[in-house]
Amino acid sequence: MKKLIFRNFAKDTLNFFIIMCLSVGVIVWTLQAVNYFDFVSQDGHGLKTYFSYIILNFPKIIHRIIPFIFFISLFYIINEYEYKNELQIFWTFGITKIDFANKIIYLSIILTIIQILFGSYLSPLTQFKGRELLKNSNIDFFTSLLKEGKFINAVDGLTIFIDRKNYDNDNYSNIFIDDSTKGQTRMIYAKNGTIIDNDNVKIFKLFGGKVINQDKKKVNVFEFEQIDFNLADYTSSTILVPKVQEMPSKELLSCLNFKFFDKKIFSKKNSNNCNESINDEIKQELFKRFYKPLYIPIIAILSCFLIIFPKNNFRYERNKKLIFLITFFILVISEASLRYSTSSEFATYLYLILPISSFFIIYMLFYRSVKNA
Repeated sequence: MKKLIFRNFAKDTLNFFIIMCLSVGVIVWTLQAVNYFDFVSQDGHGLKTYFSYIILNFPKIIHRIIPFIFFISLFYIINEYEYKNELQIFWTFGITKIDFANKIIYLSIILTIIQILFGSYLSPLTQFKGRELLKNSNIDFFTSLLKEGKFINAVDGLTIFIDRKNYDNDNYSNIFIDDSTKGQTRMIYAKNGTIIDNDNVKIFKLFGGKVINQDKKKVNVFEFEQIDFNLADYTSSTILVPKVQEMPSKELLSCLNFKFFDKKIFSKKNSNNCNESINDEIKQELFKRFYKPLYIPIIAILSCFLIIFPKNNFRYERNKKLIFLITFFILVISEASLRYSTSSEFATYLYLILPISSFFIIYMLFYRSVKNA
């Protein structure tokens, strides 16, 4: 019977937790999707790339909101059980408040493992896939970016200016292109031009103009009647190198391990993603993925303080507000302490000690409070 009672409580908590995760996640995801629309309006990516990218960012959002949603779920369900006198069923069947708290902690440990899996594998993987998607996509929305009298910088090292556009046939007049993407400066002026789609490869066909090639030693100028400017050779100005939070955990651990065993080689190893300058950032990211989830059991034991006083006790409402504020403060501390966790060796040790010591201190306070209630 005891198992059945706890199973029902866990089911109600998890159902509410999943609904809240999806609801809040979709709201945050929608707000981010609006911000990411610059990939289309400014960087020239297509709608298919845009929607694929924002979908791949959804696991990252879920990973960030799990601790807060877990607290809200526990806080809400425990209060609901108290107001409906359903907690009395636990005490009637001989379940002590310590037993109840231990079961909640057990549930929080399972969620902690899920959070670590999200943070160490799924979230970085989907973010990395999203970055690869941007890297491998061509600027298939380039035509919509070309507007009269506007400098277009959707591509690194490439600037295009259009004086006039004929909207009837998508022809352009007085075109200026400044191309410095291949290590030298090339300027192109054309009287007319049009963009054609050749097997999903966009080509800017230019008519009647001049090309000026300039390197360190000389300048070459030649005129043309028609040339093809292949837009598929150019990548978007979107940042394409994976950020630290998008790198696989195995690679981050490898970087850190390399640093400890051979500092000279560390700075040379995989210079794009793994170097001495981002050492602190790598450690912070590893703390976030593997250590920060340890705050979830702290949230669980704090929520258990709700069962100390019944709803007819004058201390109940004050206790409920105090628990909410303290838990919210703990969530803020978990974020703030991560930011300064690598500022010094002392800060690192303090960050490592804080969640474990806090959990045992809070658990002992709960144990004493239950015994004295």
